[in-house]
Amino acid sequence: MDRLCDEILQLILNELNVPAPFTLVSKRIHEFSQDPYVRASYFLARYGHIQALYWALGRGKLLNERVIDILLSSGAHLSRYLVQCAMHHYFRTQVPFIKTRWVRTIPLPVFSYFLSIAARMYGDIPVAKGEDDGCILSLLLKQSRFPSEYRAAQWEQVRDVVEKYKFIPFSDRDPMMAQFPLVLAIEPRLLPYARLNGFNMDRKYRNFVFRRMFEKPMIMFESRADEIVRNVRELSRLDPDMFLSRTVAAEICMEAKNNEPAYTALKRLDTEGVLRFALSYVIGPLLMWSLFLNTRSITAHYTAGVLRALYKDFPSENPTVRLVLLLTVFLSDPTPVPYNLALTSATSTTLARYVESCHEEIEEMGLGPLTRKDITEILLSKFVPDRFGGVLEYAREILKFDKREMAGIVTDVALGCLEIGCKGKMLKKLVDAQPFLSDVIAARLVKKYRVSLEDLPPAEDEKACREYGTPLCADFTMRGRPVAIMEGATAGLDVQMAEPDIAEPHNDEGAVPDGGAADVAMADSDNEEDAEVLESIDDVDDEDLGTIGQDTLSAMIRKDEMPARRRRSHELYTNYHDSIGKLPYPADCIQVGTWIQNHYGHLSAAAALVRIHAVINQNYTVLPSQPFTQDSHSVLLRVPTTLKHFKILARLGRTPSMGMYDDIETGAEFYFSEEDYLSQEELAGAVVTPVKKRRARTKSELAIKSETSPTPGPSSAGPSGSRQASGSQQQGKKRPRRSVASAVKSYVIPDSDDDGIADGRDDGLQKFVKKRHAETNTQRWIKHLALLLKDEQKKYNEKKRRVHAATPPGARVKVTKTEFHRSLAANLPRLRRADRAKREKLYGADVADEDYSESDEDEYQYRTTRAKRRKVED
Repeated sequence: MDRLCDEILQLILNELNVPAPFTLVSKRIHEFSQDPYVRASYFLARYGHIQALYWALGRGKLLNERVIDILLSSGAHLSRYLVQCAMHHYFRTQVPFIKTRWVRTIPLPVFSYFLSIAARMYGDIPVAKGEDDGCILSLLLKQSRFPSEYRAAQWEQVRDVVEKYKFIPFSDRDPMMAQFPLVLAIEPRLLPYARLNGFNMDRKYRNFVFRRMFEKPMIMFESRADEIVRNVRELSRLDPDMFLSRTVAAEICMEAKNNEPAYTALKRLDTEGVLRFALSYVIGPLLMWSLFLNTRSITAHYTAGVLRALYKDFPSENPTVRLVLLLTVFLSDPTPVPYNLALTSATSTTLARYVESCHEEIEEMGLGPLTRKDITEILLSKFVPDRFGGVLEYAREILKFDKREMAGIVTDVALGCLEIGCKGKMLKKLVDAQPFLSDVIAARLVKKYRVSLEDLPPAEDEKACREYGTPLCADFTMRGRPVAIMEGATAGLDVQMAEPDIAEPHNDEGAVPDGGAADVAMADSDNEEDAEVLESIDDVDDEDLGTIGQDTLSAMIRKDEMPARRRRSHELYTNYHDSIGKLPYPADCIQVGTWIQNHYGHLSAAAALVRIHAVINQNYTVLPSQPFTQDSHSVLLRVPTTLKHFKILARLGRTPSMGMYDDIETGAEFYFSEEDYLSQEELAGAVVTPVKKRRARTKSELAIKSETSPTPGPSSAGPSGSRQASGSQQQGKKRPRRSVASAVKSYVIPDSDDDGIADGRDDGLQKFVKKRHAETNTQRWIKHLALLLKDEQKKYNEKKRRVHAATPPGARVKVTKTEFHRSLAANLPRLRRADRAKREKLYGADVADEDYSESDEDEYQYRTTRAKRRKVED
């Protein structure tokens, strides 16, 4: 260590936060650390020129007159603000952000020398409370929303603080470190002087600064817009990296009605070419679609007023903009609408008033006349309230649609709602009002939404399996796995209309008209217009112009002012429009999958299809959450779990829900697929009549009774009674194989003269007779899931072998198992333990371990356990 040169020792010293132990290593290092140049170089190299003096004043034992001179001559920054804080702290005046001893560790002669240097630089220094430079700038910030002539801190005084007295925040703990960019936002003319003092405006402060420029003042005055324009121009001229982003521009647009001076200034900046983007791109049709059409804020009255003001200044012919404005008319109108769909304008005054009010607003904005396509798209919005009868009454009363056209609209809407997961309440009202829709929806479900293993992507394509999703039962709350299909995102633009072969109701009001698909599909020209807007936006994305949001300027200013710890914990949003308005689903909604199961019954083809889609999309809201019980009422209120569900999840590599394992553990019936418990008529799309439902319920009850008592005791009714009981239990089952009969052991005692014993009817010996136990549903589940686990392990071994073969020698590569593989490997032993516990409870603690293997004829053969090998002693 003594052989190292001074330069190396200096570098080592600069990296130490507490260098005192290092100086005690040797006498040479100790003498080296006593050099004033070494100590000054340590503070400059470790803390920089701006904070070097601040940290040096906190090391009183290292500081002397010579070190102070070297620091100042080497470029350490000394501002009057630092001197004022040091004087306050040394003479026992409180400095809020300093909690240590700091300058109180400096000897009085050294501190007096420091004050003499400061007096020569700045003359008479104000030391009274509230007269330091930091308080002057803080006062400017407090009065920033006042007109310039009413502010206590005038421009000349603020300029002298920064230019003459070299103000700059000297500690990261100083609140002025975060507030000084706001001072530059209020007075951009201070930026050149701040740069001379060593201040560098970070780009992360850009939005922070411009938000305060456009903040709504406490007192409105005429020159506010001129002041904003002047400050933006000056700051953009002095610093090319400081420009108004699209993020802040969108926030200003969201306050177009409440903060008119800021919105007026923004339009002036756009007209004069100061902005680096066209303001029309911020409120353009493509951005309106992504922001408001898919969030709950479109139903707010405040949002409706803002959008109409923006549309008035920037009109557009895009049909999406028109749809958004029409939604604001129908969704934000305060007039109450009756819940009953049977009411009309002639029978309800409130409904007539609602229709008239909407018609006047549409005519005032020039959005009429409306077409069948417009009515369908409005009704397919996720945020149309359940009292949507006002929209239908508008079509009937204003557009003069007849019964046939209204039936067609209702059918199109009902079929379009199937892929919008939150429209269950609307479907329920439609079907209750128009019963013919029940058969139409059932036929569409079976015809269009059936899923088989052949439809899934291959297991080798991991990306396709990870992104695969089905249109029904998508988790719109995004609590489960995100799927590739954004449910409801395009339902309002590309709706599959009712087809003539299934949309022909037989009722008194008439039939549903054919066709109609072309009425709702978007035109190619609209897509081309959206593509042009997207290309124009992509051209300026390289300049980091920011993203577009629907937050207001005031909300984001509150976020900036919130402490960092609270901002991370609560994401700062505290009011309705900031949080609830951003949700992509309406309040008090019902899942479409839940409604289908309740309406058609849990043992129907429609419910089976919904269960498959919910399993694929991992929508745990639709999947049953209550534990399975072996009673008839519970069976009829649950969609059966089938082996097909596990095979689908195995192909996609996704985790089965714990409810599926719980059903198996509690004895759910085993089915290979939905075809095992549904008839061909149901699978073809027919709705089961009540008589057939009662028959299915009777069969289910019989199955439950046989499941709960797999090994009945001997009957006291005699041989005929036993044969009748066994015949009723074995009805519908195949005859056991002869190999099973030959394997049954005889318990008749040879050479016995007792006829009762010879016939095997002795009650005492009956207790020791070992009967062949019937295979339970849980054992069948375990057997087939074990085969699935075996296949998954085989696929994993093959994948591991391929990956290791393609890996260079010596490299370690970890091959992960799929989520399905890990889940099944963890839960299958649990099912085995539960099954053994049940058998021990029924047959005693010495029950044998049984294994059922499947033969070619799908019948079962008993296998005895293999005896343990005994070690032969030599």
